[in-house]
Amino acid sequence: MQIINNTILFVKNQLTHAEGGHDWFHIERVYKNALLIAEEEDCDLIVVKLAALLHDIADSKFHDGDELIGPKTARTFLESQNVSESSIDHVVAIIENISFKGGNFEKKFHSKELEIVQDADRLDAMGAIGIARTFNYGGFKNRAIYDPNIQPNLGMSKEEYKNSTAPTLNHFYEKLLLLKDKMNTKSGKKIAQKRHDFMVTFLAHFYAEWDGEE
Repeated sequence: MQIINNTILFVKNQLTHAEGGHDWFHIERVYKNALLIAEEEDCDLIVVKLAALLHDIADSKFHDGDELIGPKTARTFLESQNVSESSIDHVVAIIENISFKGGNFEKKFHSKELEIVQDADRLDAMGAIGIARTFNYGGFKNRAIYDPNIQPNLGMSKEEYKNSTAPTLNHFYEKLLLLKDKMNTKSGKKIAQKRHDFMVTFLAHFYAEWDGEE
């Protein structure tokens, strides 16, 4: 379908210089995850595809915390492609409500399509890829890998989560290990469990090596 091809080209161009954990390859993985989950769900597949492709078109983390630029960029592009207003509104609502935001963010919008794309995005924050992305972003922000004296903050507000400068390992407890129980779909939950288990194993090895054990 031409709209999907056009969207892929637009996203690739927009994210040419993006940070490694939020680049085109992240979008492509989320897109594939979304298609996989959608196979077992009754949904509007075009909305799922468009939302998966555009969900990180302008992540607020890289735009001075501006949470409006992503939805605005997506809307402008979709309007240029003559997408129906109802589909545009749906895609934009998904983009506005997909993020984790400290886990204390109450979604103001609900749809099966949001559940699918949200699960697809969260799966990419878990497992081997999730670990790689987490440390890549930590390096990008020049954060410590681990500091035993700085404990994870499990009760952060949305603003505290956005402004956190804690060591990268804390992010496992503040987000990654929480995702398994926040999945929406049957397929998402099944895949998430495997990736969660892998992260738990990784952390066990990390602490053993940190402490100088064999």
